[in-house]
Amino acid sequence: MTSPESHLKRIRQLVAAHCERRTEQIPIEKSLGRTTSADIIAGFDSPRFDNSQMDGYAVPTADGGTFEVAATIPAGTSPQPLAGKAAPIMTGAAIPADAAAIIPVEKATPAEFLEPGDTISLPASEPGQFIRVQGCDVAAGSTIIPAGTTISAAAVATMASQSILEVEVFSPARMLICSGGAEIQAAEVADAQGTATIPDANAPMLRAMAYGAGIEVVGQVSTNDDPSALKSSLAAAIENLQPDVVVTSGGISAGKFEVVRQVLESSDSGANAPAAAWFGHVDQQPGGPQGCAVFNGVPIICLPGNPVSTLVSFRLFVAPVLGHVPPDSWAQLGEATTGIAGRDQFRRGRVEFCSDGSTVAHIIGGSGSHLITQAVEATHLIRIPAGAQLGIGSAVQVYPL
Repeated sequence: MTSPESHLKRIRQLVAAHCERRTEQIPIEKSLGRTTSADIIAGFDSPRFDNSQMDGYAVPTADGGTFEVAATIPAGTSPQPLAGKAAPIMTGAAIPADAAAIIPVEKATPAEFLEPGDTISLPASEPGQFIRVQGCDVAAGSTIIPAGTTISAAAVATMASQSILEVEVFSPARMLICSGGAEIQAAEVADAQGTATIPDANAPMLRAMAYGAGIEVVGQVSTNDDPSALKSSLAAAIENLQPDVVVTSGGISAGKFEVVRQVLESSDSGANAPAAAWFGHVDQQPGGPQGCAVFNGVPIICLPGNPVSTLVSFRLFVAPVLGHVPPDSWAQLGEATTGIAGRDQFRRGRVEFCSDGSTVAHIIGGSGSHLITQAVEATHLIRIPAGAQLGIGSAVQVYPL
């Protein structure tokens, strides 16, 4: 048995050893959620010039007093020196070189913008009040977005403010899905054949989860119980579709017809020989059986086949490696529960963000790996440590789905 963290590390190492990450240049407005492949450096100070944080009066001294009103300084114009006067200035406008501070208009007497030549009374202030100094956000030459950053809306705005129109990001990982079994059929086939077959729920779920994680699905291979047929179809799909990674669902336990495991553990020394195969149990429930291998030079991540096990395993071991997922966090457990011996449970649940600032995790449905319908309303996985006796309010780790 091995921990979920150890297995995640194994998958990361396997993918890193056999996948060369590609990059591409894309417009910044299409980059939300993508990952930067290199540091992004500021070409300019930000702000690029001293500017006003307020609508108010630019004053030549912070000591206060009565001033003659100068011409208004709108944003986007080059200001003239104050020469002892107080100038109405708008938010974002460049500061005159001899300005000592900005006084908000509501602090003026009268509290309004007057015409040039009028007289205004302004209170004393701290020197530099409400002046945004050039470079106070970032200096030219600084790293503004490190490599490996998931691009947010704020990152897009930061790049735009630096006149950056395109950004280099990692290309989405190309994933080939391999799922099925003799009893698994496409929905329309399963419905026509009757109760001995089961509609394929895992492949559509994997496609959806891949889309949510920013992973490109390039195709699908369906398995039956014939190892030679799977080996041939898998080799053909890899050659034709050129995936970065293959993700399989099912066929890796200890049963008689565990075809995925049979193919990937094969000792065949020919052109299709696999390498670095590992199959075993991770100390978690659901999703204990796990595996990984390399086939025709392509890493393969092998997930168990029960729908909830597939869902949990993809979230823990595939999405963080090939794409992106929100970080895990901690919450207070909403009801008492007891963990099982020897394995951490990943229960499906809903996280509630309360008005008092607390975060409460509520378990939804049963723990069985086939209970996919009971997971419909789940927003998170809730980790229950092995053998733990947890009361209401206990701290638990939660993983956004």
